[in-house]
Amino acid sequence: MFNTPLPTVNELPSTRKLVRSTVIAMLVAAGLLVTVVMPSEYAIDPTGVGRALGLTQMGELKIILAQEALADAAAPQASAPAPQVAQVQLVAKPAPQSEATSAPALKTNQITVTLKPGEGKEIKLEVLKGKTVSYAWTALGGPVNYETHGEPYNAKKGYFHSYGKGKQVKDNQGEFTAIFDGTHGWFWRNRSNSDVTISLKATGDYLSVKQ
Repeated sequence: MFNTPLPTVNELPSTRKLVRSTVIAMLVAAGLLVTVVMPSEYAIDPTGVGRALGLTQMGELKIILAQEALADAAAPQASAPAPQVAQVQLVAKPAPQSEATSAPALKTNQITVTLKPGEGKEIKLEVLKGKTVSYAWTALGGPVNYETHGEPYNAKKGYFHSYGKGKQVKDNQGEFTAIFDGTHGWFWRNRSNSDVTISLKATGDYLSVKQ
């Protein structure tokens, strides 16, 4: 056994050296904590050194594995499948259509009048406001002058509304919508030297035909 002599007072480190050594050790430990421990264990890399050394990726992998382990432990055991319940689909029956909502029945009339030379005649339909009539007429024997117009019930003498007119026309077709309750129709005049027959077909929601 060897006896080592005790160091003298001069050989012992001073307080200043001890403090400096302690500070250096703390700085080294802090540096290792920030650059090595925190990236590798917690994926925290404030300096970027850990990622450059591959330590941050290691920490990220550890965190993922830990989360998966917790999820597996918390997952409930598979229970027996719930019994299936038969689904019944209800089919709604169409509601019967009421007579009030059905479309009104349209009237159709085929009318023929003959005009002697210089003679004028008219055919009128009794139509209520807002109702529409479509028509087509042809003059056989020569062209005629015509006007499509309407007169309200109890109209003042000479008052009428014109829907259209023309001279020396052999045929015409179209439709009009009554702007008032009254009689609406056509007036023709034969200005030729021979008889002309007008053949008219009218279809629409009107009440009656007046000649």
